[in-house]
Amino acid sequence: MSRREQIKMSEAEVASFLAEERTMTCATIGPRGWPHLMPLWYVLRGPRIWAWTYAVSQKVRNIERDSRATLLLEAGESYEELRGVMFECDAIVHRDIETVSALGQEIFKRYAVPRGEAPADALAPEVEAMLAKQATKRVALEFVERRRATWDHRKLGGVY
Repeated sequence: MSRREQIKMSEAEVASFLAEERTMTCATIGPRGWPHLMPLWYVLRGPRIWAWTYAVSQKVRNIERDSRATLLLEAGESYEELRGVMFECDAIVHRDIETVSALGQEIFKRYAVPRGEAPADALAPEVEAMLAKQATKRVALEFVERRRATWDHRKLGGVY
């Protein structure tokens, strides 16, 4: 078996990893043709990753020009701990306030609790008010996976 096959994550392992991690790096193609990388908080909705960002951000401009995006989630400090997932995606920009607002609520419920805990049931009224105001300036990003690569060096058992 190839080393590539040895370190590949299963669907269940990818799902668990995505549920554990908190920040992804989103790469789009900037106006001069260079990769533009930015961190985003995210939530999973079925098989898709969703994030929100400011409507006037460079990443949104880039996606409007070229809908391709690459997402990276990675963890580990030393070589034998490295693991991650890279997704090549088509990105869809959603601007309707209901979609954007609901996504903002979902994201903040996830990040209102420590890593590994279930999302919060509710948000404080002042947070909900802040999110309602923010939603008017933001868009929802839906990432449709086209291809993925995964790795988990922990599977090598210290043998390289």
